[in-house]
Amino acid sequence: MIRFDVLTIFPELLESPLNFSVIKKAREKGLINICSHNIRNWAQDKHRMTDDAPFGGGCGMVMKVEPVDRAVKEVKKRAAEDSCVILMSPQGETFNQQIAAELAEKKQIIIICGRYEGVDERIRTSLADREISLGDYVLTGGELSALVLIDAVSRLVPGVLGNAESKESESFACGLLEYPQYTRPAQYNGLAVPDVLVSGNHAEIEHWRRKESLRRTYQRRPDLLKKIKLSASDKKTLEQIKKEET
Repeated sequence: MIRFDVLTIFPELLESPLNFSVIKKAREKGLINICSHNIRNWAQDKHRMTDDAPFGGGCGMVMKVEPVDRAVKEVKKRAAEDSCVILMSPQGETFNQQIAAELAEKKQIIIICGRYEGVDERIRTSLADREISLGDYVLTGGELSALVLIDAVSRLVPGVLGNAESKESESFACGLLEYPQYTRPAQYNGLAVPDVLVSGNHAEIEHWRRKESLRRTYQRRPDLLKKIKLSASDKKTLEQIKKEET
């Protein structure tokens, strides 16, 4: 089981998305545990302030280090060893499937959701083990990106997905984009399902899926092909695809 502890000043933002579908069922089964914590509970002034003006001047406010530090230390006491503190930040490493798989091996993941103009640098340097970004854009806060991280990591926990094989064939799981999927009806408005998929020949179906996975990756994300080790058969198939595309 993985325990997620999310530190935020808006815990209400997390409640609804985490109580539906696969994540809700995983929580009910005890496969994952998700707890949100209001950072204001660790602020010690009468106004429960979690931000202040930046030293040196400038626009906006900065998240204070003291309440976050106290929150992290207390939350760490509530779980077993092997915890990882993550700061959601546009300055962090870009989140991907490999990182999700690494985090799925942890027992506790503590997520700090930044707000305001940014966070005190001491949160980044002394509290966070990793900084993670969803991409090259800025959100109003870290809560939305925390939800994405929780979803991506949770579905890799054994038992969370109904079909254990499904996560192995998805986009990025093996370094390639997923092959096209079809379901009934076989004919719709003149659009037909590829004959091989209704042939019953499982060997041919697997060959078609691998080829289409390679084709889609070549067309849409050729950069991924440089990062994975292709078999001799894959390389031959890829050369065939390139000829078909010209």
